[in-house]
Amino acid sequence: MNVIEAQILLFIQEHLRCDALTPLMQLMSRLGDAGMGWIIFGLVLLIFAKTRRGGLDMLLCLAACFCVCNLIIKPLAARIRPYEVAEALDILVSVPTDYSFPSGHTASSFACATALTRAFGKKGAWSFVFAALIALSRLYVGVHYPTDVLCGALLGAGISWITYSLLHRRKSS
Repeated sequence: MNVIEAQILLFIQEHLRCDALTPLMQLMSRLGDAGMGWIIFGLVLLIFAKTRRGGLDMLLCLAACFCVCNLIIKPLAARIRPYEVAEALDILVSVPTDYSFPSGHTASSFACATALTRAFGKKGAWSFVFAALIALSRLYVGVHYPTDVLCGALLGAGISWITYSLLHRRKSS
C-alpha cells in the first residue's frame, strides 16, 4: 500500500471522523451500494415524459460503467482493500466482497452525474454534489484508497461521456 494513501486514510480516521458526521457518511455509502440510489432515481425519472429520456440515458450510462469497472477493471487490477493492509484502519460499513480499484460507488455516481448534467444542464449538475458525497464517504468509512476514488470518478465520468455520446450520435448526411 502506498504510504501516502495510508497516511491520508489514517488522518481521516483520526481527525475527521466524528459522531455527528459518521451516520451521514454511512448512509451516503449505503446509497451507493449496487448503484441502488441512482437506480431508484433513474426509475423515478422514467415515470415522467419530460425526464424519461434523461433517466434512460442515466441508467444506460450506469450499466456501461458497471460492466467496465466492476466486471473488467476490478478483476484485472485485483487491488486489495486498504483495511486489509493498514491494521490501524477501522471500517465503518460491512466488509466489501470485491476488489478495491476502482471505487465502483464513485464510478457509478460520477457516471450518473455526468449523464444527468448532459441531459438536464445546470439542474442535472447538482447531482455532482451527491456523487462527491458518495465518493468522500468511501474514504471516510475506510474501504477505499484515495486513488481508487479519484480514478473511479474519472472513469465513471469518461464512460458516461462516451456512452451518452454514442446514444446521441447524429447520422451524418
